[in-house]
Amino acid sequence: MDNEKEFFPETEEETDILSDSTDDIRDIGNADTAHENTDSIKDGLDDAAYRFKEDDTTSDDRQFADIENIENELISLQKGKKKPKKHRSINKVLLTVFTGGIFAVVTMFSVYCITADIKASGNIREEKRPDFTLDTQQRPFDGSEFKDEDGNYTIAGVAQLVRPRVVEIFAYKDTISAAAGSGIIISNDGYIVTNTHILEGMEKYAVKTYDGQVYSAELTGRDAKTDISVLKIEADGLPAAEFGDSDDVIQGEQVVAIGSPAGLAGSITNGIVSGLDRKVRGDTSAFLMNCIQTDAAISPGNSGGALVNMYGQVIGIVSSKYASASSEGLGFAITINEAKPIIEELISLGYVSGRVKIGITFDTVSTAYGALKFKDKFGYEVPNELKRSIWIEKVSDDCDIANTDLKAGDFILKIEGHELSDYNSLSAAISGKKGGETIKAECARIEKDGSIKHFTIEFKLMTDTSGDF
Repeated sequence: MDNEKEFFPETEEETDILSDSTDDIRDIGNADTAHENTDSIKDGLDDAAYRFKEDDTTSDDRQFADIENIENELISLQKGKKKPKKHRSINKVLLTVFTGGIFAVVTMFSVYCITADIKASGNIREEKRPDFTLDTQQRPFDGSEFKDEDGNYTIAGVAQLVRPRVVEIFAYKDTISAAAGSGIIISNDGYIVTNTHILEGMEKYAVKTYDGQVYSAELTGRDAKTDISVLKIEADGLPAAEFGDSDDVIQGEQVVAIGSPAGLAGSITNGIVSGLDRKVRGDTSAFLMNCIQTDAAISPGNSGGALVNMYGQVIGIVSSKYASASSEGLGFAITINEAKPIIEELISLGYVSGRVKIGITFDTVSTAYGALKFKDKFGYEVPNELKRSIWIEKVSDDCDIANTDLKAGDFILKIEGHELSDYNSLSAAISGKKGGETIKAECARIEKDGSIKHFTIEFKLMTDTSGDF
């Protein structure tokens, strides 16, 4: 515009007002807001300047009123009374969109659930179901399932006949049940035969019969050598087992094992007689027992249970001590003919008569383990002259041999002229001897200088009623 004039403050008061306005613009805090507010203020100043340009004759009161309005606007902005409307509008829009979105999602989910319920309810049809009873029929019973046409019992017949005659055995120490096995009722008044290893180290015993009755039991006699023991309970009218002659057993005939493996009372397994006259050592004893071999499953809980022929007769006492842990289907039962005299003496005497003991514990140097122990002690291999001998570990003070020169660490080479190398050779050397008999033994000792001294001793055998091995 040609007739526009530049605005120059003419008075000192106008100069102060313009200076204050410029300072106020610089003090506005927010950069974006300051930019927008500065534009607004500039417009106001331009408008005021225009008014000054248009009318130079305007009164001082009007000029100062316009400038005062500008100043008041600046003061209002500084106090935050005026907010930027643009940002406030954007926030409102965002809040509205967010709220609307949530409402839409909730609405859609509700509609989906209602629709699903309606569809599901539509698929349910009330259906009238018929009453149904599954009929069972009693088994025809004519006794034929218990015996075959030759008069022999079937497996089911043997189980029905003999199961009530086999019991569970529990052994306790400090009121804690530490062992369990099986037993066979051998008399109506409560004598029961079982295995010694079930009772070993225990203090109290209990017997549970087939009808669920539990009885406290007393130990009548035990024999660790053969693994046979007898218990007694106070009861009458018990069903006693029938025993057969094990010499009549035929290889290949069918047999049934009855016992309580894993605490499962009255369990039966069946098989055949796989072998006869098996001389078997127990796993903790070197004593040989005459056993029947069977492929009927034998488990630890079967110990003390019955091996029964198909006539319902007990022909063997099952013992897991004589079972093979490394071979499947290889179990053994002590023959009744072998067990019979032991059972009778345990009841009548409380021990097995005719047993003698020397009073020593020993090791054998003929085994790899014994030879290794010897080398560890002496630092060299077993001398040839000691390879066939037994190595004394302990001499019992209550036996006559303790009165001789023999002591722990010595060797016995011969007894009564029989060479010794292990338990079997020692047992054979004193076989047939009785307690009180005097025998002679040839011994040896390794001196401190490594030399071997030979000497002979004589001592009396002791009667052994302990039942220990």
